[in-house]
Amino acid sequence: MTKKQRAAAAIEILKQRYPQAVCSLEAEQPLQLLIATRLSAQCTDARVNMVTPALFARFPTLDAFAEATPEEVGGYIRSCGLYQTKARDIVAMCIMLRDEFGGVLPDTVEGLTRLPGVGRKTANLVCGDVFGKPAVVADTHCIRITGRLGLTDGTKDPLSVERQLRRVLPPQESNAFCHRIVLFGREVCTARAPKCGQCPLAEICPSCGKVSAAQTKR
Repeated sequence: MTKKQRAAAAIEILKQRYPQAVCSLEAEQPLQLLIATRLSAQCTDARVNMVTPALFARFPTLDAFAEATPEEVGGYIRSCGLYQTKARDIVAMCIMLRDEFGGVLPDTVEGLTRLPGVGRKTANLVCGDVFGKPAVVADTHCIRITGRLGLTDGTKDPLSVERQLRRVLPPQESNAFCHRIVLFGREVCTARAPKCGQCPLAEICPSCGKVSAAQTKR
């Protein structure tokens, strides 16, 4: 089975398991999704979703964020971890969006990554979910699971994973596949104790049964 064949099989199996391939971050506007994704770094989506309602109520527009101080924003996101850095990035990105982009969110990875604190993971998610473009969100779940599936060479480098996956995933499926991988990673193919005996991908996964066995020997 080639990588493209394995990828195609995984896509179809995960479609059956998770028909609704949606981002678990809650946002009503593109700017809110951008900010929520920035907050999700080294933080759970569930925690971000607890924090953002009050944050977005206090700062409902781009201008409101751009005119805020990092200290003001930080007070609302303290529980997300690294909140001071994230607050500075959020204010700075909103100032840049207002002053350099005319208040319009860029629709390319290259444009989005010009914004303070925005890396390729965040940029890809926004491009896929907001603009409907082919996207590969190489987060920790994606990196771990695609490596186990043999769709990538096992590297932990997000950019390398993204490039390798773009070669094997059909562009029209890549964004939804990455969302489903997150759900699958939380439920089945966890980092420390993958449930290989319950895995719908077991028949096509070259790592099936090997991760748990290797950890047991340590």
